[in-house]
Amino acid sequence: MPILSALLLSTFVAHGQSAVEVPFRRGEESIIVDATVNGRPLSLMFDTGFSGAVNADNTMNLGKPTGKMILRDFVREVEAPTVKITSLKLGDKSIDPEGMEAVMTPPADYSFAFNTHCDGLMGFEVIQKNITEINFEKNKFIFYPSSMDITKRVPDNKRTFLVKMLPTGHNSIELPVKTPSGKSMMLALDTGNSFYATTHRDVLERVELWGSQSAKFGQLAGVASGTVESFNIKMPPLTIFGVPVESSVWDVIDLPSSSAEGDGTVGFGFLKNFNIIIDYERRRVWLENFTGKSGNEPQGEIGLSAGYSVSRKGIFVARVSPESPADKAGLKEGDQLLAVDGLDLTHQSFRTLRRLFEGPVGSKVKLAVSHNGALKRMEVERQPLVNLANGAS
Repeated sequence: MPILSALLLSTFVAHGQSAVEVPFRRGEESIIVDATVNGRPLSLMFDTGFSGAVNADNTMNLGKPTGKMILRDFVREVEAPTVKITSLKLGDKSIDPEGMEAVMTPPADYSFAFNTHCDGLMGFEVIQKNITEINFEKNKFIFYPSSMDITKRVPDNKRTFLVKMLPTGHNSIELPVKTPSGKSMMLALDTGNSFYATTHRDVLERVELWGSQSAKFGQLAGVASGTVESFNIKMPPLTIFGVPVESSVWDVIDLPSSSAEGDGTVGFGFLKNFNIIIDYERRRVWLENFTGKSGNEPQGEIGLSAGYSVSRKGIFVARVSPESPADKAGLKEGDQLLAVDGLDLTHQSFRTLRRLFEGPVGSKVKLAVSHNGALKRMEVERQPLVNLANGAS
């Protein structure tokens, strides 16, 4: 246990108060927590970017629909039915369900996407009224008594940081990101974003990190409502949530945001390096860096976007980046992908396929492809296909 968390817990015990710990499972890019909702056990991916309480597969019987809710991803909004939550538990921690609803959406392959059993999402509303630590180091939540006041702490701004939430956002944790020129972006703390950080092209233009040029390397990205044009970008030194970050690679959506309030989100790739205490009432976030890391480096890629076609019942190439390893290997849009490194492809998601294509720079990926009905096998070397922001090198 981190020294800070241990001291806090011992202090509460000494004063007759108690902090409640709830374990979670940590995947490569997700937090999975076991919950009981309306008496039904569910495994849920913890997503602070979802402002509601629960988003569950509508095949789960949580009760009769009682209302509707608007769901928003990076670019679109959709409406879905809701069920009133009458009881909610996370391990030994009972959560007051007053006003909470479970959004019921069509079945999604959560388990496949997160490489572990998962029935849906648990959103920020579940922890919003609690002082909650997301302890990535020990894979657990710690729910502290309301008497704990993190505003009285003094950060060293090297390993510990205290950040004030911005006065914007609807049930979200909006925090500042500063560019070298002092311009600001407002990004949400989002455990449900599997990438390092995601923003929009128009945001980068506003803060002068990108011009009017087209990205040399583009791709398709999967969001909840479908697929969108996107590209990777290497940033100059930034201050992210008060933390100095020398180098980082972000995902950029080449469409305006669906929200007028925020500029995107900072995701799992950054957050996994910290133990994070969120006090929404006092509008503060405490970050404790336990890995000594804060940035990331470009992954090797092959310049290929592919997805499952319902009508053709297979995985097909949707985009090949010009001058990329995939382009030089002769891959074409419309080719059917049969296997990646010996793994037979069935109905994998955009994100899962992207993970299969990525790897260390210089490593190779083996592909089995059907081109005009002819089987082709090839080995493609991964390269860093990253665009440079203004000021990056």
